[in-house]
Amino acid sequence: MVTYKEAGVNIEEGYKAVTLMKKHASETFTNGVLNNLGSFAGMFEIPKYHNPVLVSGTDGVGTKLKIAFDMNRYDTVGIDCVAMCVNDILCHGAKPLFFLDYIACGKLEGERAADIVKGISRGCIDAGCALIGGETAEMPGFYKEGEYDIAGFCVGIVEKDEIIDGREIKPNDVLIGIESSGIHSNGYSLIRKLITDLNQDFNGKKIGEILLTPTKIYVKLILDLMNKYKIKGMAHITGGGFYENIPRMFKQDYTAVINKGSFNVPEIFKYIMSLGVEEEHMFNTFNMGIGFVLCVDSENSDSIIEDIEKMESRAYKIGHVEAGGKGVCLK
Repeated sequence: MVTYKEAGVNIEEGYKAVTLMKKHASETFTNGVLNNLGSFAGMFEIPKYHNPVLVSGTDGVGTKLKIAFDMNRYDTVGIDCVAMCVNDILCHGAKPLFFLDYIACGKLEGERAADIVKGISRGCIDAGCALIGGETAEMPGFYKEGEYDIAGFCVGIVEKDEIIDGREIKPNDVLIGIESSGIHSNGYSLIRKLITDLNQDFNGKKIGEILLTPTKIYVKLILDLMNKYKIKGMAHITGGGFYENIPRMFKQDYTAVINKGSFNVPEIFKYIMSLGVEEEHMFNTFNMGIGFVLCVDSENSDSIIEDIEKMESRAYKIGHVEAGGKGVCLK
Protein backbone atom coordinates (compact mmCIF):
# COMPACT_ATOMS: atom_id res chain seq x y z
CA MET A 1 0.00 0.00 0.00
CA VAL A 2 1.36 3.42 -0.99
CA THR A 3 0.89 6.13 1.65
CA TYR A 4 0.82 9.93 1.56
CA LYS A 5 3.99 9.93 3.67
CA GLU A 6 5.79 7.84 1.03
CA ALA A 7 4.74 10.46 -1.53
CA GLY A 8 6.51 13.10 0.57
CA VAL A 9 3.73 14.53 2.75
CA ASN A 10 4.02 13.82 6.50
CA ILE A 11 0.60 14.37 8.05
CA GLU A 12 1.89 13.70 11.57
CA GLU A 13 4.51 16.44 11.20
CA GLY A 14 1.70 18.73 10.08
CA TYR A 15 -0.26 18.01 13.25
CA LYS A 16 2.85 18.74 15.29
CA ALA A 17 3.40 22.03 13.47
CA VAL A 18 -0.20 23.15 14.05
CA THR A 19 0.07 22.37 17.76
CA LEU A 20 3.24 24.45 18.05
CA MET A 21 1.74 27.27 15.99
CA LYS A 22 -1.43 27.53 18.11
CA LYS A 23 0.57 28.66 21.13
CA HIS A 24 2.11 31.58 19.24
CA ALA A 25 -1.11 32.57 17.48
CA SER A 26 -3.15 32.62 20.70
CA GLU A 27 -0.82 35.30 22.09
CA THR A 28 -2.07 37.68 19.38
CA PHE A 29 -5.81 37.29 20.01
CA THR A 30 -7.70 40.54 20.54
CA ASN A 31 -11.27 41.13 21.68
CA GLY A 32 -12.71 40.67 18.19
CA VAL A 33 -11.53 37.04 17.77
CA LEU A 34 -14.47 34.62 18.00
CA ASN A 35 -12.81 31.22 17.51
CA ASN A 36 -9.49 29.45 17.86
CA LEU A 37 -7.18 28.08 15.19
CA GLY A 38 -8.27 24.76 13.76
CA SER A 39 -11.66 25.74 12.37
CA PHE A 40 -12.31 25.93 8.65
CA ALA A 41 -12.22 29.74 8.84
CA GLY A 42 -11.19 32.50 11.19
CA MET A 43 -13.92 34.70 12.63
CA PHE A 44 -13.55 38.31 13.71
CA GLU A 45 -16.21 40.62 15.09
CA ILE A 46 -15.97 44.18 13.75
CA PRO A 47 -15.92 46.72 16.57
CA LYS A 48 -18.33 49.63 16.75
CA TYR A 49 -17.81 52.10 13.92
CA HIS A 50 -20.18 54.69 12.44
CA ASN A 51 -19.38 54.10 8.76
CA PRO A 52 -16.60 51.50 8.59
CA VAL A 53 -14.48 50.73 5.54
CA LEU A 54 -12.42 47.55 5.43
CA VAL A 55 -8.92 47.99 4.00
CA SER A 56 -6.95 44.93 2.87
CA GLY A 57 -3.41 44.17 1.81
CA THR A 58 -1.29 41.18 0.90
CA ASP A 59 2.44 40.67 0.42
CA GLY A 60 5.35 38.31 0.97
CA VAL A 61 8.94 38.44 2.11
CA GLY A 62 10.63 37.97 -1.26
CA THR A 63 14.14 36.63 -1.70
CA LYS A 64 15.15 37.82 1.76
CA LEU A 65 14.04 34.28 2.58
CA LYS A 66 17.19 33.01 0.83
CA ILE A 67 19.27 34.83 3.44
CA ALA A 68 17.25 33.15 6.20
CA PHE A 69 17.81 29.71 4.65
CA ASP A 70 21.55 30.26 4.35
CA MET A 71 21.79 31.63 7.91
CA ASN A 72 19.53 28.84 9.20
CA ARG A 73 17.38 31.39 11.01
CA TYR A 74 13.61 31.47 10.63
CA ASP A 75 12.23 33.50 13.55
CA THR A 76 12.50 36.99 11.99
CA VAL A 77 11.08 36.65 8.46
CA GLY A 78 7.55 36.27 9.85
CA ILE A 79 7.84 39.79 11.26
CA ASP A 80 8.76 40.99 7.76
CA CYS A 81 5.67 39.34 6.31
CA VAL A 82 3.36 41.10 8.76
CA ALA A 83 5.16 44.43 8.40
CA MET A 84 4.90 44.48 4.62
CA CYS A 85 1.12 44.07 4.84
CA VAL A 86 0.17 46.21 7.85
CA ASN A 87 2.42 49.13 6.88
CA ASP A 88 0.71 49.24 3.48
CA ILE A 89 -2.86 49.45 4.77
CA LEU A 90 -1.69 51.93 7.40
CA CYS A 91 -0.99 54.40 4.58
CA HIS A 92 -4.75 54.94 4.26
CA GLY A 93 -5.28 55.38 7.99
CA ALA A 94 -6.49 51.83 8.62
CA LYS A 95 -6.03 50.09 11.95
CA PRO A 96 -5.10 46.41 11.34
CA LEU A 97 -7.68 43.98 12.70
CA PHE A 98 -6.52 40.51 11.72
CA PHE A 99 -3.90 38.64 9.72
CA LEU A 100 -3.75 35.34 7.81
CA ASP A 101 -0.54 33.61 6.73
CA TYR A 102 0.41 31.14 4.00
CA ILE A 103 3.51 28.98 4.37
CA ALA A 104 4.58 26.59 1.60
CA CYS A 105 7.49 24.15 1.68
CA GLY A 106 8.92 21.01 0.12
CA LYS A 107 9.21 19.10 3.40
CA LEU A 108 7.48 20.30 6.53
CA GLU A 109 9.57 20.52 9.68
CA GLY A 110 7.33 21.37 12.61
CA GLU A 111 9.90 23.26 14.68
CA ARG A 112 11.03 25.36 11.74
CA ALA A 113 7.46 26.21 10.68
CA ALA A 114 6.66 27.13 14.29
CA ASP A 115 9.65 29.50 14.31
CA ILE A 116 8.22 31.26 11.26
CA VAL A 117 4.82 31.57 12.94
CA LYS A 118 6.51 32.79 16.11
CA GLY A 119 7.84 35.72 14.06
CA ILE A 120 4.44 36.28 12.47
CA SER A 121 2.87 36.38 15.94
CA ARG A 122 5.47 38.87 17.17
CA GLY A 123 4.69 41.06 14.18
CA CYS A 124 0.96 40.85 14.83
CA ILE A 125 1.45 41.83 18.47
CA ASP A 126 3.54 44.83 17.38
CA ALA A 127 0.78 45.80 14.93
CA GLY A 128 -2.05 45.23 17.42
CA CYS A 129 -3.80 42.69 15.19
CA ALA A 130 -4.79 39.06 15.63
CA LEU A 131 -3.41 36.05 13.77
CA ILE A 132 -6.69 34.19 13.22
CA GLY A 133 -5.74 31.57 10.66
CA GLY A 134 -3.63 30.50 7.74
CA GLU A 135 -2.43 27.61 5.63
CA THR A 136 0.68 25.43 5.73
CA ALA A 137 1.20 23.58 2.45
CA GLU A 138 3.69 20.73 2.11
CA MET A 139 4.52 20.39 -1.61
CA PRO A 140 7.27 17.83 -2.24
CA GLY A 141 8.99 18.19 -5.58
CA PHE A 142 7.84 21.79 -5.91
CA TYR A 143 10.05 23.43 -3.27
CA LYS A 144 13.52 22.30 -2.22
CA GLU A 145 13.82 20.71 1.21
CA GLY A 146 14.67 23.33 3.82
CA GLU A 147 13.15 26.16 1.80
CA TYR A 148 9.88 27.90 2.53
CA ASP A 149 7.76 30.59 0.93
CA ILE A 150 5.74 32.94 3.12
CA ALA A 151 2.92 35.30 2.26
CA GLY A 152 0.36 37.15 4.33
CA PHE A 153 -2.97 38.89 4.10
CA CYS A 154 -4.31 41.50 6.50
CA VAL A 155 -7.56 43.37 6.96
CA GLY A 156 -7.87 46.72 8.71
CA ILE A 157 -10.61 49.23 9.35
CA VAL A 158 -11.10 52.99 9.13
CA GLU A 159 -14.05 55.36 9.31
CA LYS A 160 -15.00 56.40 5.78
CA ASP A 161 -14.60 60.10 6.50
CA GLU A 162 -11.15 59.49 8.02
CA ILE A 163 -9.59 57.68 5.05
CA ILE A 164 -6.21 59.19 4.15
CA ASP A 165 -5.89 59.35 0.38
CA GLY A 166 -3.85 62.48 -0.37
CA ARG A 167 -6.74 64.65 -1.51
CA GLU A 168 -5.84 67.43 0.96
CA ILE A 169 -2.16 67.63 0.04
CA LYS A 170 -1.09 71.03 -1.29
CA PRO A 171 2.16 72.74 -2.35
CA ASN A 172 4.59 73.60 0.48
CA ASP A 173 3.36 70.76 2.69
CA VAL A 174 6.25 69.12 4.53
CA LEU A 175 7.44 65.55 4.01
CA ILE A 176 8.58 63.83 7.19
CA GLY A 177 10.66 60.67 6.91
CA ILE A 178 10.65 58.12 9.72
CA GLU A 179 13.73 55.95 10.05
CA SER A 180 13.77 52.36 8.86
CA SER A 181 15.27 49.46 10.79
CA GLY A 182 17.53 48.68 7.83
CA ILE A 183 16.94 47.24 4.39
CA HIS A 184 13.46 45.92 5.30
CA SER A 185 12.24 43.41 2.65
CA ASN A 186 13.10 44.84 -0.76
CA GLY A 187 16.05 44.66 -3.11
CA TYR A 188 17.37 41.31 -1.92
CA SER A 189 17.82 39.87 -5.39
CA LEU A 190 20.34 42.64 -6.02
CA ILE A 191 21.88 42.23 -2.56
CA ARG A 192 22.39 38.48 -3.05
CA LYS A 193 24.16 39.16 -6.35
CA LEU A 194 26.54 41.59 -4.62
CA ILE A 195 27.06 39.89 -1.24
CA THR A 196 27.86 36.19 -1.44
CA ASP A 197 29.65 35.63 1.89
CA LEU A 198 27.03 36.09 4.61
CA ASN A 199 29.58 35.34 7.33
CA GLN A 200 31.83 38.29 6.50
CA ASP A 201 32.26 40.83 9.27
CA PHE A 202 30.27 44.04 9.11
CA ASN A 203 30.75 46.39 12.06
CA GLY A 204 31.32 43.51 14.47
CA LYS A 205 28.50 41.26 13.24
CA LYS A 206 28.01 38.77 10.46
CA ILE A 207 26.61 40.67 7.52
CA GLY A 208 23.93 37.99 7.16
CA GLU A 209 22.58 38.97 10.57
CA ILE A 210 22.42 42.62 9.50
CA LEU A 211 20.56 41.62 6.34
CA LEU A 212 17.97 39.70 8.40
CA THR A 213 17.03 42.69 10.58
CA PRO A 214 13.20 42.65 10.51
CA THR A 215 11.14 45.33 8.78
CA LYS A 216 9.97 48.02 11.18
CA ILE A 217 6.25 48.04 11.98
CA TYR A 218 4.92 51.60 12.15
CA VAL A 219 1.32 50.94 13.21
CA LYS A 220 1.27 52.00 16.86
CA LEU A 221 3.42 55.06 16.16
CA ILE A 222 1.26 56.29 13.27
CA LEU A 223 -2.09 55.57 14.94
CA ASP A 224 -0.94 57.64 17.90
CA LEU A 225 0.05 60.52 15.63
CA MET A 226 -3.28 60.32 13.78
CA ASN A 227 -5.08 60.94 17.07
CA LYS A 228 -3.20 64.22 17.52
CA TYR A 229 -2.48 65.64 14.07
CA LYS A 230 -3.87 65.97 10.58
CA ILE A 231 -1.90 63.55 8.40
CA LYS A 232 -2.60 64.29 4.72
CA GLY A 233 -0.72 61.48 3.06
CA MET A 234 1.53 58.53 3.86
CA ALA A 235 3.89 56.28 1.94
CA HIS A 236 5.46 52.97 2.89
CA ILE A 237 8.90 52.87 1.22
CA THR A 238 9.07 49.38 -0.26
CA GLY A 239 10.01 48.08 -3.72
CA GLY A 240 10.72 51.01 -6.03
CA GLY A 241 12.21 53.06 -3.21
CA PHE A 242 11.60 56.81 -3.10
CA TYR A 243 10.79 57.19 -6.78
CA GLU A 244 7.87 54.78 -6.93
CA ASN A 245 6.34 55.03 -3.47
CA ILE A 246 6.29 58.68 -2.42
CA PRO A 247 4.22 59.84 -5.44
CA ARG A 248 1.59 57.20 -4.61
CA MET A 249 0.25 59.49 -1.89
CA PHE A 250 -0.52 62.30 -4.37
CA LYS A 251 -4.00 62.77 -5.87
CA GLN A 252 -2.87 65.66 -8.10
CA ASP A 253 0.18 66.46 -10.22
CA TYR A 254 2.75 67.23 -7.55
CA THR A 255 6.47 66.76 -7.09
CA ALA A 256 8.11 65.52 -3.90
CA VAL A 257 11.32 67.51 -3.52
CA ILE A 258 13.69 65.46 -1.34
CA ASN A 259 16.85 66.79 0.29
CA LYS A 260 19.30 63.87 0.29
CA GLY A 261 21.38 65.44 3.05
CA SER A 262 18.47 65.81 5.46
CA PHE A 263 18.60 62.31 6.96
CA ASN A 264 21.05 59.65 8.01
CA VAL A 265 21.81 56.92 5.48
CA PRO A 266 22.73 53.70 7.37
CA GLU A 267 26.13 52.15 6.74
CA ILE A 268 24.69 49.04 5.09
CA PHE A 269 23.33 51.15 2.21
CA LYS A 270 26.63 52.96 1.83
CA TYR A 271 28.37 49.58 1.66
CA ILE A 272 25.98 48.29 -1.03
CA MET A 273 26.56 51.45 -3.05
CA SER A 274 30.34 50.94 -2.73
CA LEU A 275 29.92 47.58 -4.48
CA GLY A 276 28.99 49.35 -7.71
CA VAL A 277 25.36 50.51 -7.43
CA GLU A 278 24.73 54.08 -8.59
CA GLU A 279 23.08 56.46 -6.15
CA GLU A 280 19.96 57.01 -8.27
CA HIS A 281 19.46 53.27 -8.54
CA MET A 282 19.84 52.96 -4.76
CA PHE A 283 17.01 55.44 -4.21
CA ASN A 284 14.94 53.58 -6.79
CA THR A 285 15.47 50.21 -5.08
CA PHE A 286 15.95 50.68 -1.33
CA ASN A 287 14.50 52.79 1.49
CA MET A 288 17.94 54.33 2.19
CA GLY A 289 17.11 54.64 5.90
CA ILE A 290 13.58 56.08 5.54
CA GLY A 291 10.90 53.42 5.88
CA PHE A 292 7.77 55.58 6.09
CA VAL A 293 6.92 59.09 4.90
CA LEU A 294 4.24 61.49 6.14
CA CYS A 295 2.86 64.56 4.39
CA VAL A 296 1.71 67.26 6.84
CA ASP A 297 1.07 70.98 7.17
CA SER A 298 4.32 72.86 7.71
CA GLU A 299 3.12 74.34 11.02
CA ASN A 300 2.72 70.85 12.52
CA SER A 301 5.97 69.34 11.31
CA ASP A 302 8.20 70.23 14.28
CA SER A 303 5.68 68.99 16.84
CA ILE A 304 5.17 65.74 14.93
CA ILE A 305 8.91 65.08 14.80
CA GLU A 306 9.20 65.77 18.53
CA ASP A 307 6.41 63.29 19.27
CA ILE A 308 7.97 60.63 17.02
CA GLU A 309 11.27 60.96 18.86
CA LYS A 310 9.49 60.71 22.23
CA MET A 311 8.27 57.32 20.98
CA GLU A 312 11.88 56.24 20.42
CA SER A 313 12.04 56.62 16.66
CA ARG A 314 14.05 59.05 14.58
CA ALA A 315 12.36 61.38 12.10
CA TYR A 316 13.51 64.09 9.73
CA LYS A 317 12.11 66.83 7.52
CA ILE A 318 13.21 65.26 4.27
CA GLY A 319 11.50 67.58 1.81
CA HIS A 320 8.36 69.34 0.66
CA VAL A 321 5.64 69.29 -1.99
CA GLU A 322 5.70 71.42 -5.15
CA ALA A 323 3.16 71.82 -7.92
CA GLY A 324 3.89 70.00 -11.19
CA GLY A 325 3.83 66.28 -11.73
CA LYS A 326 7.49 65.28 -11.78
CA GLY A 327 7.20 62.50 -9.19
CA VAL A 328 10.32 62.79 -7.06
CA CYS A 329 13.17 65.28 -7.35
CA LEU A 330 16.29 64.47 -5.32
CA LYS A 331 18.51 67.39 -4.39
